[in-house]
Amino acid sequence: MQTLAEELQYFPNATARNLRRGKTGVIAVVLPEIRENFFSEIVNGIEEIAFANHSTVALYQSHDRYEREKRILETLASNYVDGVLLSVATESRQFIHIQRLLDQGLPIVLLDRIPPGIHTHQVECDMEKGAYAATKWLVNRGCKRIALLNGPQTLVASEERYRGYIKALIDEQLPVESCLVKRVDLVNTDVAEKMKQLLKTARPDAVLAFNDYVALDAMLVCRNQTERVYQTMPFVSFANLPLTSYLEHPPLASVEQHPYRMGFTAADILLKIIGGTVQTTTIQKIVLEPDLVVRAAAYIGE
Repeated sequence: MQTLAEELQYFPNATARNLRRGKTGVIAVVLPEIRENFFSEIVNGIEEIAFANHSTVALYQSHDRYEREKRILETLASNYVDGVLLSVATESRQFIHIQRLLDQGLPIVLLDRIPPGIHTHQVECDMEKGAYAATKWLVNRGCKRIALLNGPQTLVASEERYRGYIKALIDEQLPVESCLVKRVDLVNTDVAEKMKQLLKTARPDAVLAFNDYVALDAMLVCRNQTERVYQTMPFVSFANLPLTSYLEHPPLASVEQHPYRMGFTAADILLKIIGGTVQTTTIQKIVLEPDLVVRAAAYIGE
C-alpha cells in the first residue's frame, strides 16, 4: 500500500486527519515585534520543537498595540488552532481578551512579557536577578551614580528590572536617586529625550538600559554630545544582541535572557498540553536564569 501511494504521489491530507482527531496541528504565536532579534530567536526555538512534533506555526505580530493584540486573539478564538503562545504588547493594560480564550478552553502559554493576574503556564527569564547582577557589575567597576533607562510601567519586566537595580544599590550602600530613573516607551525619540534629560540634570556616570536597542539609541545621544561622553559613559543592557559585536563602542555588558530556550520551552509545554501529557490545571511557571555577558574587558574610566 505504501509503495502504491508513493507511485501515485499520494500524500495524506493532514488537516482532515487532524480534524478527525479534534486537532489541527497548528499553534499560534503572537509576539510584539519579530524584527527584533530577541523575538526572532524566540520564534526559532518555537519552530524547532514544533517541526519535530509535526506541528505548524502561525505567526502574528501585535506591534506592541493593545487593539491589534486583542483583535488577533479574538480571531484565533474562532479559528482552528490547538493553542497559543503569547508575549503581550506594551500597550496592553487589561487582559480580558486573554482570559476569555482560557475560559473557552484554548491552551495558552505566556512567555517573556507576563501579564499580572492571568493563571496559566508561563516561561520567563529572571529579570530582577539580571538587573541586580548588571548594577553590581557597574558598581564594582567604580560607578556610583548609575541611571536606569527602564521600560513602560505596564510591563512586569520593567518592574522586575527596577527591583533588581534598587536592591543592588541598597546592598552597595549607594543612595537611590529618583532623578536617575527614567521610563521610556521603547521608541527611539523618547529614549533620546530621556537620555538628554539625564545628561542635563542628573549627570550619571553609568547607564543600565532596558535592552540593547534602548542602549544604542541612548548612546547615539551621548555621541552627539561630546566624543568624551560617548567613549567614557559605560552602558549595560539586556538581550545580548549579536549585532553589538560589530560595533566599535558596544554596551560593555548585556544580560543574556536566552530567548531561543524560552521559545523552545514554552512550545514544549504547549505541545504537551495539546497532546494530553500535561494537565492545564497544573500550572507550570518556568523561570530561566540570566547570564551577564561582558563584551568589553577595558576598565571603566581608562
